[in-house]
Parts: sequence; structure tokens; C-alpha cells
Amino acid sequence: MRMNEALVGDALTRLKRAQGQLAAVVAMIEQGEECEKVLTQLAAVSKALDRAGFKLVASGLRHCQAARERGEPAPMSEEELERLFLALA
Repeated sequence: MRMNEALVGDALTRLKRAQGQLAAVVAMIEQGEECEKVLTQLAAVSKALDRAGFKLVASGLRHCQAARERGEPAPMSEEELERLFLALA
């Protein structure tokens, strides 16, 4: 299944936000910030990435279901989607 902005929507926004957060974490380390502050922000980046991944899987599920409802073959099987979902867990 090919990715495009229409399919991923909110996940792309989340990834861009996480990209900015990660840059801020790198800057914090370079500036010698306190460990607790750095780790708190790093945890936020990690959570943002996880949520983006789950959004992508959810979008894939919706896309596949819509294809089935139109009588078209789904671009991915349920097993493939499950494998991707579990890779995030």
C-alpha cells in the first residue's frame, strides 16, 4: 500500500511535530540541560512517534475496509496489518 497525504493525514502532522520535538531534545543535550528535562521531552517524542504509527495502521485498516466494501481487493491483508500493528507494540 503506497503512502500519500490523503491516506496518512493526521499521522503526517504528528510526525512533523515529533521531528521538531526531537530537534529540541538534541539542542537541549547540546546546551547541557538537566537529564530529567531531556528525558521528559524524549518521552514525549517517543509517544508522538508511537501515536503516529498507530494512526498509520488505523488509516490502513480504514483504507483496506473501504476497498473491500467497493468490491475491490484490499491492498494489504488483515495478517499484514496485524503484523505491522504488533511491530509498533
